[in-house]
Amino acid sequence: MPPTLYRDTNYTLRHLIENIEGGRIGLPDIQRPFVWSAAKTRDLLDSMYRGYPIGTLMFWETGAEVGTRRIGTEAGDRAPQLLVVDGQQRLTALFAVLTGRKIVSKSFDEINVRIAFRPEDQTFEVTDAAIERDAHFIPDITALWARGGYKSTVRKFFQRLEQAGGQPLPDAVKDELEERVYRVRDLHGFHFQVVELGDSADEEQVADIFVRINSEGVKLNQSDFILTLMSVHWEKGRRQLEDFSRCAVVAGPAGPSPRNAFLDPSPDQLLRVAVAVAFRRARLQHVYSVLRGKDLETGKVTSERRQKQFDLLAQAQTKVLDLTSWHEFFQCITAAGFLGRKMITSDNALLYSYTVWLIGRHDFGLTVDELRPVIGRWFFMAHTTGRYSNSPESQMEFDLGRIGSLPPGDGRAFIAELDRITAANFTGDYWDISLPNRLDTSSSRSPVLFAYQAALNILDAEMLFGNRRIRDLMDPSVQPAKTVDRSNLFHRKALAGLGITDRRQVNAIANMAYVTWPAAEQSTTDAPHEYWPRVTDAMDPQVLERQVRWHALPVGWAQLDYATFLERRRQLIAKVVREAFETLTGERPAYVPTTPADMIAAGESQGTEFKASARWNVHTRQSDKSLRHNIVKAVCGFLNGEGGNLFIGVADDGSVLGIENDLATLESRAGADGYELFVRQLLDSSLSAPTATTVRVRFPEISGNAVCQISVAAAGKPVFAKPVKGGGDFTDFWVRVGNATRQLHGDDLLRYQEEHWG
Repeated sequence: MPPTLYRDTNYTLRHLIENIEGGRIGLPDIQRPFVWSAAKTRDLLDSMYRGYPIGTLMFWETGAEVGTRRIGTEAGDRAPQLLVVDGQQRLTALFAVLTGRKIVSKSFDEINVRIAFRPEDQTFEVTDAAIERDAHFIPDITALWARGGYKSTVRKFFQRLEQAGGQPLPDAVKDELEERVYRVRDLHGFHFQVVELGDSADEEQVADIFVRINSEGVKLNQSDFILTLMSVHWEKGRRQLEDFSRCAVVAGPAGPSPRNAFLDPSPDQLLRVAVAVAFRRARLQHVYSVLRGKDLETGKVTSERRQKQFDLLAQAQTKVLDLTSWHEFFQCITAAGFLGRKMITSDNALLYSYTVWLIGRHDFGLTVDELRPVIGRWFFMAHTTGRYSNSPESQMEFDLGRIGSLPPGDGRAFIAELDRITAANFTGDYWDISLPNRLDTSSSRSPVLFAYQAALNILDAEMLFGNRRIRDLMDPSVQPAKTVDRSNLFHRKALAGLGITDRRQVNAIANMAYVTWPAAEQSTTDAPHEYWPRVTDAMDPQVLERQVRWHALPVGWAQLDYATFLERRRQLIAKVVREAFETLTGERPAYVPTTPADMIAAGESQGTEFKASARWNVHTRQSDKSLRHNIVKAVCGFLNGEGGNLFIGVADDGSVLGIENDLATLESRAGADGYELFVRQLLDSSLSAPTATTVRVRFPEISGNAVCQISVAAAGKPVFAKPVKGGGDFTDFWVRVGNATRQLHGDDLLRYQEEHWG
């Protein structure tokens, strides 16, 4: 029989309150935003009053010895022996009602939870002004548990009731009503069933147990455990994270604060940055064990090791919460053309870019002026390509690994490496193929739309037909910042006359522009060939020329058919984005394109995958048709992701094998042309969309061996593959996530399509 990780026990509510006040049971949420409504607290008390079950509590032994003080605190601040894992909100609500302690609301205000009781019909209500005036209620039951408060509360209740009724209450009525009030007071004797997990249970086991017994199916994550651990051993550190997060949202006294235009950080988000800076880890899987003081080799836990690891985290957290660093980083984002949170679709892109900024500043000794352009370029790339949207931890681990391999303190190498990774993502194929394809959407929250918006801000562009700068209208420092609306260049009514009514087509990104319509044109529904000559006739030719360039209007666009217009404008928008991005390089020399050898040396990643062969099985030493599906799957994954490069003739570990054996299986067609024909035919017959415009096939020579490089641009629409066993239907949806290609089904597939293409 396996060892039991828990024991069942019972606590009365009175004993729970005493243990929380005495510090034996840790209830971190008493000082954190209370997510329950007062109505849920009322319902909880009502269930207890009626004797209904209210669920099991779950505690976890912290492993802290009796009397152990928290890290960085005075001797009197002791670490709790038990931590509430499941039931924090229930206990917070009851603790607040029984003790009268204030709790913190979602808006970070300190409030009392006030619950009223009506003895006549034995009902609980949330106290309001009307209930305060109603003599039939005890307006705040907290008084029933105050020292010496019970008798006076009952006496005042009877006095008010008699005054309201105009006559004395019969003794029998008083006795019955008082018995009901006493039943409320007696709730402090309510018994709770508690599952106490031993300190030998690790965080994964606790999370699994939590999910299995929690009826709401709430899932604990790694950051929850680390924040929980901080509550036990370093409460000061957790409060620093929470205070910083609170001050970023709530206006405080005049002076420096973390408030900014981009992000309302949460404690767990800031924690992730601190962990990455301290331990060079984006995955939190092992950080919890490290902070417990556990040796990952021997499994032994020591307080000395715990203290050392918390010291490292404390040093990193000081850097993360430094207000000067915080705001200097956001200047990088502003310099990249992003002016506020309305332009941000990925908090991860911000947080991980901040991590990179901190590493560059403290570990590589770069100045804020040196960091501003390189971090601006990095964020522009990461946000536009969705670098940290899928499997963000895996991608950040890869980036931290690349940075970690650099010579310590070599700022030039740090900048060069970031630019090298950026160039590997912003390739010529990306600008010419992937970005235009990604612009084929109507989503108003698309990263590529915001890249175009950022480009217009970088270029200091004016509104079409107007003289106001777009960035001035969007600047959040101007209160209130105005919303810059986009208008249809081809009006929906004009398109309806052409038989085009599909909402996605009508509101395509390429049909929307930032326009200041002249007063006489504000209600026009004319086609472009009708209104364009009227509006532009009186415009300065030089102004018109630059606005046409900024707003990516094709030559003779007003005369084009709608489909041709959309296609050409997407290409021009991509050029505007590229032009703006290249201005972020400043005086730095142009990027040196990343070579195939560089890509292979960097290993498999979100944008790079290796296959040993496509036709010849290196293990069985014979031709193998089953290998072909691996190529189809990989290309499909890149098409549905952000694009990338598939190298055939390269082993998983990056060893270059070449494609000589593959070529030999082609017999009379052996050679690069025959191999490319094989790849093209394979993809065209196995994928739901033609790949002539999204896939390029090359044959670079690496270390004396020819390999096949299949460069794949992101598709503008979902692409499906035939299943491995063949068949006539295209049913399989593959997408590149981190350094793996995953198949999505059902709701996951629909959600991905909505988020990726709109």
